[in-house]
Amino acid sequence: MDRPKVKKWEAPKSVREFPLGSTCASDHLTSINAGWRTFKPVIDHDKCVNCLRCFLVCPDGAIDKSGERLEIDYDYCKGCGICATECKLGAIEMVKEVK
Repeated sequence: MDRPKVKKWEAPKSVREFPLGSTCASDHLTSINAGWRTFKPVIDHDKCVNCLRCFLVCPDGAIDKSGERLEIDYDYCKGCGICATECKLGAIEMVKEVK
């Protein structure tokens, strides 16, 4: 039986050493949100300074930084609110999902 490879964790020395997107390799695509989200995060781009803190903490990798400004892919966002909690400037607000 092959065991998973265990790598000793070392604290990143810079932001560039953090993984891009989801922090865990899962070898499969995340399922599209089936519509069970109650609240969704909305970015106020006037307050956002692109520090990428929300991008780094998003457990689903639903925050896209490939454009000029951060965007949230609502197909994959669960609405957990971690991004809003971690945003020190209050640039992300959790709003009621409208069905």
